[in-house]
Order: sequence, then C-alpha cells, then structure tokens
Amino acid sequence: MPLVSRLSTTPVKGTALHHPPTVAVTENGVPENRRFHLVDARGRLFNGKQHGPLVRLAAEFDRHGAHLRLRFPGRPPVEGRTTELGEAVRTDFYGRDVDGHLVEGPWSAALSDFVGQEVHLVAVDRPGDGVDVHPVTLISTATLDHLRRVTPDGERLDHRRFRMLVEVDGCDVHEEDTWAGRRLRIGGTTVQVVGPVPRCVVTNENPESGEVDFGTLKAIVRYRGELATDLSTPVAHLPDNGAAILGMYATVEQPGEISRGDQVELLDEPAVQPA
Repeated sequence: MPLVSRLSTTPVKGTALHHPPTVAVTENGVPENRRFHLVDARGRLFNGKQHGPLVRLAAEFDRHGAHLRLRFPGRPPVEGRTTELGEAVRTDFYGRDVDGHLVEGPWSAALSDFVGQEVHLVAVDRPGDGVDVHPVTLISTATLDHLRRVTPDGERLDHRRFRMLVEVDGCDVHEEDTWAGRRLRIGGTTVQVVGPVPRCVVTNENPESGEVDFGTLKAIVRYRGELATDLSTPVAHLPDNGAAILGMYATVEQPGEISRGDQVELLDEPAVQPA
C-alpha cells in the first residue's frame, strides 16, 4: 500500500519549504500553504521565477496569533502580526485572479532590500488561493529516484526543486500518472487527480541558494522522450506534447488531515481503454 512519505509547505510563496508531520486540508487546499505571496511595483506576481534566492528565506506563520516571522541570511529576523491590511490587490496567477490585501508592517521594506527591487507582501483573502493552479500536488518517491538514476549528475535533483505538497512512497515509477481522472483517499482526505504538472524554471534552481545550477527541465524532457521511445510511443504524443511534466495535480473532494505515514488508496478503477 502506498504511504505518504513527505509533506512540503511554505507560508510565503517562493521561500524555503517546511516539512510538517501533518497538514489540514480544506476544499481549497492547505490554508497555511502559500498564505502570502509577493508582488512587484507593478502588482505582478513575484516569486522564484523572478528571484530564485527567495528560497534562502525561512518564513514561519502562526495562524492563531496571526504572527509572521521572516528569517533572512546574515541579518536579524523581521516579524510581527499580519492583522493590519492595506490596499486590496488582485494578482494574476498564470491566468487566474487571486484577491488579497497588502500587509502593513516591516516585511515589504525588508523583502525589497533583500531582492534589490520594490516588492510588497500580500495576504490572500481566501486561504489556499496562493497555489499555482490546483490545491494539491502529488509525486512518487519512485519517480524522483528514477529521474535521478537516469540523469547524468542526477543526485543533484533534490526533491525540493519540485515543491510538491504530497510525496508518496511504495508505488512504481510514474504510477501517479495513471491516477489521472481517479479519486484517492489520502489519510482523512479524498482528492480527485486532475492531470500532470508542467514544470517551470524554478526546478533549474538550487533549493539552498536559488541559483540556476542544473538543466532540470531539459533532463525531464529528454528522459520522458526516451521513456516514450522505450514504450514505442512518439515523443509528440507525450502529455502536453512533450513539455516538461512531472507529478500530478488534484482537487479536494473531502477535506480532512494528511499525515506522514498515511495510506494512499485508489477509490476508482482505471478507465477502460478502447480496443
């Protein structure tokens, strides 16, 4: 039986990941995951694509006290309550509008100084909205391990490059790809798997420094193209026409909790393929 082996979240989009033992999942995802994000001076989303070294920042958020703490390398932390909100903003998350408010306090000035340009901290109005597309992402440990093995110098492909919410152990390589359109029970939560996750340039960045140090996207496309050849499948017929995809998106059907060690159970049979 597949089991949850790792959970990964962060309260501020683009900053260092945490690996909590348990997460609470609502219909809109994990409320504490990406509760905040950054925008630039023009109100555009600002994250690891624009400034990889954001991963050098550690963000800690206490939702009960509405207290945020940002730890910067080589300087004192910046912290305080996030209850004082300013201007309402609407941020384009890759074609999806996310409503939020600028957060008053010391964070925007400190973040601007760190990245070297004007940025502002934004709190999403609806917790869970700060994800890229769908609230849950899944990947198997077997797939990550296999990608490392078949990629030259692949030991550098740290799981953190992929920033997936749920990692699953105990299944076959790319078994998660077969879950598209099917329901999974993960601990106390039921999700509907939607489809593959297109990977972005953040996967090329070192998860400690944020500096580009590996051609991860090229490695994924090369590997999946070779996989398709091995299976006598044209590369053009890969999902997303050969784009760099790894892992799966899911939506939440039944809210609940997910913990490390929880069972992952398929609730639907695979779709019958036409003869």
